[in-house]
Amino acid sequence: MAEVITNGQANGQSSQPQLVLQKIYVKDVSFEAPNAPQVFQEIGENDTQQPQVQLNLGQRATELGNDLYEVVLSLTLTCTLGERTAYLAEVQQAGLFGIAGFSELDHAGIIGSYCPNLLFPYARQVISSLVLEGGFPPFLLQPINFDALFAEQQRRMAEGGNEAPVLNS
Repeated sequence: MAEVITNGQANGQSSQPQLVLQKIYVKDVSFEAPNAPQVFQEIGENDTQQPQVQLNLGQRATELGNDLYEVVLSLTLTCTLGERTAYLAEVQQAGLFGIAGFSELDHAGIIGSYCPNLLFPYARQVISSLVLEGGFPPFLLQPINFDALFAEQQRRMAEGGNEAPVLNS
């Protein structure tokens, strides 16, 4: 008797987990230097006041159907000098991922940790280029441990925290 094959798998057999990166792209980018050119003079004249840099990080995932997900990593870097903003650099680095056949926990880990880890170097390069091309000294973001961030989010959710889920459908 012949075995019937459907969509590349034999009847009665489960499909193998699949993770496919289809595309990486910049979804949105912005750079502002609201106090230029005066801020350039302040940076050169006032060496006692160090610029303060703050990074805000976010991510979201959207299910597009057919096991396809858009994952967006958002980075906002704000540099201030005293009370004045020197620059604000923002990027939304996105990727399209085909994710199928994983357990619910593994699926959440892929969306919450693996995908952001993959997108971060691209976002870091965009931020670095924006800052440098904006006329400011080079800035390199340090690596981020998305595995630890995801584990902390899972721990808070298990404790009944009001954290939003990793996946927004």
